[in-house]
Amino acid sequence: MLSLTGSAFVRQDERFTVPISMRIRRRLPIPLAVLIIVGALALIVTLRKQAPPEPARLLPGADGFFYVNLKWIRTFATGKLPAVSREAEYQKFVEETGFQFERDLDQAAFAVHYPQSWGGGTGGSASEPRFSEVFVGKFDSGRLAAYLKKVSSSVEDYRGFDIYNIPLEGRTVRVVVLGYNSVAVSNHPNPDVIHGVLDRSRKLASPFGGPSLLRRFYRKVPLASLSFAILRVQPNEMSSLSGMGSWSLLFPKPAVAVISGRFIRAFHLRAEAFTNSEADARAITEKAAAFLNLFHAAESSVGTQGTDADVKTFFNSLKVEQSGDRAILTAIVPPGFVRKVLTEAPPDAVAPESPAGPGPGPNTPRKQSLAPPA
Repeated sequence: MLSLTGSAFVRQDERFTVPISMRIRRRLPIPLAVLIIVGALALIVTLRKQAPPEPARLLPGADGFFYVNLKWIRTFATGKLPAVSREAEYQKFVEETGFQFERDLDQAAFAVHYPQSWGGGTGGSASEPRFSEVFVGKFDSGRLAAYLKKVSSSVEDYRGFDIYNIPLEGRTVRVVVLGYNSVAVSNHPNPDVIHGVLDRSRKLASPFGGPSLLRRFYRKVPLASLSFAILRVQPNEMSSLSGMGSWSLLFPKPAVAVISGRFIRAFHLRAEAFTNSEADARAITEKAAAFLNLFHAAESSVGTQGTDADVKTFFNSLKVEQSGDRAILTAIVPPGFVRKVLTEAPPDAVAPESPAGPGPGPNTPRKQSLAPPA
């Protein structure tokens, strides 16, 4: 029986409205949870796009960076890379540490330090570029430490870690074992550089970490790239240095080059030059197009009989274009071409297998070292 009093109507209202509100509250968490999951996934993808790989984030501030994921690249070469030619010093390193570059290295990240005279480079007083590296792979820490101790002139204790100082060609190469699967190396004249790498490795991984140049331009690297390079191009200074002088042929003025490669049914290469003006980008585009035209003209003059189909497909896919203040070059490398490059090694490069072990030593000859020339 319903009461006509105001209070009765209120109680009657409460008996009907409370169950309804409870049902609404039970239904709200489902769509809310879906929205939270979608938002979290979008945030993860965004952060992943902007965050360089962890080995690269450990590197110090520098003028150029290079990263390669050899673990994934090996999948396109039936499990391993071509054997590295072993001269006496490198063979000794393999025997004592058990490490094989083509089998045991999974990731490598490099930082390039220009001399300070190169427009304020990060290499300090060095007269030539210096390098810092982080290697990730299958290491035998005990064997590696024993080898490094033997070839080093001194060992520095830094926050409980041994930093091995190894003399090499008038420079000091500093090596520290960061963990069970990672090693850092640097021949920068300032010991604080290797200290900084070690300090960063002790902190929790952060997608916002890493050197400023790397963070700024890594967002230009396509997602899922297996390898990339970010480099400040100083054409005038580079022209005097063997191995880097070719940059001055394409770049009339300083710029930043971003080069990447990823595998989507085929290996997609992309190189972008970020310049200070549309005129600079146009100059680079025109020079690159001229080189491509010369190549195609030479190819046509000698005929195409006997040309490898995969190689021909690669060169035919090369394209260069301008977009505002950027010059962009793209190419598609067929899987067959990638496998040939990775698996066809010269006969003298084949060497017997040795047990798995730690990464490359800083005292190995230049042509076998994982790092750029010291």
